[in-house]
Amino acid sequence: MIVNGHKLEPSADLVGANLSGAKMNNANLYYAKLTGANLTDAWLTDADLTGAILTGAKMSNAKLTDANLSSAKLSGAILTGANLYGADLNNANLTDAWLEGANLTAANLTAANLSSAKLSGANLYGADLYGADLTGADLTGANLTYADLTNANLSGANLTGANLTDANLTYADLTGAKMIDANLSGAKMIDVTR
Repeated sequence: MIVNGHKLEPSADLVGANLSGAKMNNANLYYAKLTGANLTDAWLTDADLTGAILTGAKMSNAKLTDANLSSAKLSGAILTGANLYGADLNNANLTDAWLEGANLTAANLTAANLSSAKLSGANLYGADLYGADLTGADLTGANLTYADLTNANLSGANLTGANLTDANLTYADLTGAKMIDANLSGAKMIDVTR
């Protein structure tokens, strides 16, 4: 597959490439090196980015519906307004990632590292965050309705105004978390650490 003059293939080296607005649905980019790449407004629906290195990549408003990003390295990536509906991000590293207003509805974030991630206004409706590290994450106004946060580490997280209706917080660590005006209606909070 050739996109914007780049031949895309597994393990491709696309460090710093400009793929803004590129149409790459169903692309096989597992273990590709995309550090600092510009993927703003790119279409990556159903793309396989397993283990891809996307550190510091610009991915604002990218379409990543049902994409496989398991074990991907996305620390410091800019995913503001990105559509990650149903995406697989299990074991992904999203430390310091920018996900404000991103759609993570039904996304698999099992054991993902989201420490210090910016998730204000993000939609995490029904997301699987089992065992995720959200230490110091900004979840101000985020929608976590029906999210599974079992065994998640939310210590120091900012959940001000977050919607946690019917969320599962069993065994979650909420030490030092800010929960001003958070909606916890119907939330399951068994053995929560506070």
